[in-house]
Amino acid sequence: MNEQPLYDVLIVGGSFAGLSAAMALGRSCRQVLIIDSGHPCNQQSPQAHNLLTHDGEPPAALLARSKEQVLRYPTVHFLEGRAVSGTKDAGVFEIMTDTNAVYRAKKLLFATGVTDIMPELSGFADCWGISILHCPYCHGYEVLGQETALLGNGAMAFEFCRLLLNWHKRLTLLTNGQCTLTEEELQQLRRFDVHIVEQELSGFRHREGRLQAVLFRDGTELPMEAVYTKTAFKQHSAIPEQMNCTLTEGHGFIQVDDLQRSSVPGIFAAGDNTTFFRAISGAIAAGGKAGACINAELSEEAFKVE
Repeated sequence: MNEQPLYDVLIVGGSFAGLSAAMALGRSCRQVLIIDSGHPCNQQSPQAHNLLTHDGEPPAALLARSKEQVLRYPTVHFLEGRAVSGTKDAGVFEIMTDTNAVYRAKKLLFATGVTDIMPELSGFADCWGISILHCPYCHGYEVLGQETALLGNGAMAFEFCRLLLNWHKRLTLLTNGQCTLTEEELQQLRRFDVHIVEQELSGFRHREGRLQAVLFRDGTELPMEAVYTKTAFKQHSAIPEQMNCTLTEGHGFIQVDDLQRSSVPGIFAAGDNTTFFRAISGAIAAGGKAGACINAELSEEAFKVE
């Protein structure tokens, strides 16, 4: 195995959270290596929104420019590769990549994001992030006035409907089977003219990710331009759990404190792998905070008496 020099910090994940942390650390003159496989979760989204000074710009362009700026700092290095395992030996963290190379550091930051688990509905994955949407703050303004639906059921659907009605005065709730909302919840939604459809879905008709209609198993379809939903997800990387980082109950996020520290001393996490707040602005903020906190911890440890 090709053993590398000891870095101050290894960052696994080079999207917005990882790059933001790397910038803070680079400006702190820390030796940093970013390992990134090149698969951000928003790679299909055509535009980024709710982001001051960059509203409406393509995420890919923002990411490329961010990477260019971060790598101007001479102590920050970038490796295109996939991290596959991690260990800690004699107080040093080690990350192995898919080429069997091993990289070593005093501190470790996981900015690895999450992987959405797509339902088995034709066209869903093609439309995800384009016209099948997860967040009205990120996409709601762009689909104002369009035929819009929410795919969901039960308490989640009721709460999501209440939020969406501020953007969409005409809203259809697709329960994909028998509706499980309470009678009281249904009465409240009817007050706002929410149309409830209980037919089971078979997929979505679209053109290059732009939704045209919802398809049902009985062969009928419903014209639709935008659909909101919440997908299941899993951690994009299994390494944090393998290294005994605690995951939150019920949701499976990496548990962190206010300083982005995981349950394992020396390991930090930031971005979508730690929170429901999936937005570029949130990832940048969390990454910047993580970088500053890691630098402070390294500085503090330098003064400890052996």
